[in-house]
Amino acid sequence: MKALLLVSELEDYTISFASGVARHAHVVLAVPRRRYAHLASWIDPAVDLHLMDWPRHRSLSNPWFLHQLTRLIRQERPNVIHLLSNSTLWLNFAAPFWRPIPIVTTVHDVEVHPGDSDTRTLPAWAPQLMVRQSGHVVVHGEGLKRMVLERYSKSPDCVHVLSHPAIHRYAELARRHQMARRGADGTLRVLLFGRIFAYKGLEHLIRAEAMLKDLLPNLRITVAGRGDDPWIFQPLMGDAGRYDIRNRFIEDMEVAQLFLDADIVVLPYTEASQSGVLNLAAAFGKPVIVTDVGELRATVLPNGLGMVVPPGDVEQLARAIWTLAENNELRSSFGTSALAWATGPNSPQQVGAQAAAVYRKVVGTC
Repeated sequence: MKALLLVSELEDYTISFASGVARHAHVVLAVPRRRYAHLASWIDPAVDLHLMDWPRHRSLSNPWFLHQLTRLIRQERPNVIHLLSNSTLWLNFAAPFWRPIPIVTTVHDVEVHPGDSDTRTLPAWAPQLMVRQSGHVVVHGEGLKRMVLERYSKSPDCVHVLSHPAIHRYAELARRHQMARRGADGTLRVLLFGRIFAYKGLEHLIRAEAMLKDLLPNLRITVAGRGDDPWIFQPLMGDAGRYDIRNRFIEDMEVAQLFLDADIVVLPYTEASQSGVLNLAAAFGKPVIVTDVGELRATVLPNGLGMVVPPGDVEQLARAIWTLAENNELRSSFGTSALAWATGPNSPQQVGAQAAAVYRKVVGTC
């Protein structure tokens, strides 16, 4: 079985997924040189990696790129082509030329997140057309499968559920460099990490911090990632001095240190499908507090990864933070379960085995 994987972004997801699948099938991975060249050492050596001069959406060189990509596909003659995201506009125009090779497309988000300015730069028709052109679709949960079935009128047998695999790269980086958690000083460190857009629920976390101002004087909130300016919520903060705001791209070593230092990782999202941050936190064995949106509840509760609160419920969020802050044993239990999940059923190897099974099913039905 040979699978050719294509994706233009989503580096951490792609590294975990492709490396996991390579344990069970022959994987050819074609990705942009500008985004992946410095990450090549993190990809399993079993992956046949092709770093391509992949243009940006507005580049006039896209037709030539599609010609080169199609030539690669004809040379490799894969059994299946898997687009690891449906957010690359120009691949829509090449897909008809790849027939009769079956095409699988992963849909990470059926709906665009509120405030997600990155995704909204793409015309709305582009990701939808890619799904319609694909014989099979992969999503990250049963709820998302139902949404795809309703929107795209696909056969249930053609929509497959594969979990977002754990992201181990940063934890491994910490081990390689013998990084350590900062010394204990009585501070409880809560981390909100990733792109800071409206759907991430930062306002609710800040309001929860204000409620805990007197109850948890040792609380410190770190908000790390590019996007909206968190300081617009400064009037809502209980104590602005308790915040560590890093409103920028976070380099790998800094990511590793942030997760090493965190006591709790919070995902107070108002809307979501799934979360790469959750899979990163699990690889560090960190307990999480998430809201009941998308697949978060269905992932966190059965696997004992942390606590779930209603979206937008500031009081419940504050209570969950206080509960974990006051209960070291509970935090430790959730963290232990998270690491076991990340290295066991949700490891790249396990998800890769499931993906290989999907490929065999896809090829068998064509």
